[in-house]
Formats: sequence, structure tokens, C-alpha cells
Amino acid sequence: MTLTVAQIDRETDQLVGEWLPLSEAAKKLGLNVGRAKQLLKDKKLVGVRRGGGEPQIPAVFIVDGEVLKGLPGTLTVLSDAGYDEVESIRWLFTPDDSLPGAPIDAIVKGRHTEVKRRAQALGF
Repeated sequence: MTLTVAQIDRETDQLVGEWLPLSEAAKKLGLNVGRAKQLLKDKKLVGVRRGGGEPQIPAVFIVDGEVLKGLPGTLTVLSDAGYDEVESIRWLFTPDDSLPGAPIDAIVKGRHTEVKRRAQALGF
């Protein structure tokens, strides 16, 4: 099975800010690139193409050498709701007044259960 990675649009690209090439993300996680690609295939991380070259992931997805706690489960819920990689990133980084802030900010603050609940509601 080959890894297909979506091309990101400019607006979503700007929402994210800081990106990591997959090879750099793999180093930060202490993995080889093949294992990092498997995380993308398994939807534990999402990556996109920004121009040419290798897939890139939002830098905030890696904290202290690990995938951000709560992110994989949220990505699974978004995928189950029919969201692709770009749509998932856009949803995570788009400010939501009811949180407040973007869902990714809430996940960083340890409020991933609340974010997952909101993501589950998208499927209905």
C-alpha cells in the first residue's frame, strides 16, 4: 500500500503556521521515516504536501518527542466523520468561539476529550 498525501490549500497552510518535514518529524519522534509514514497511514498523524517534496506535518503535533496526547483519537474520529487530511487539519486549526480558540489549542491544553466529543458530532 502506497502513501498518498493531499496537497494543502494556502488558507489552511497559513492557519497552521509551523510545519515539519516528515523526516524531521521522524527524528523528533525517534523513528525512521518508514515508521513515521506508517503513522500517517494509520491516521495517528496527518501530513500534507506543501509545494513539492516530502509530506509535512504541523509542528504542534509533536511534543517532547511524542505524538501530542489525544491527537490520534481525534484524527480517527475526524476520519470516521469523512474528513480527509486537509479537512482535518483545517478543522483542528480553525478558531471556535465555543472552546475558545482552535481545537488544536484545546488538545495542547489537555482538553482532548472535549475536542473528540465535538469531532464525533460532525459525523451526524
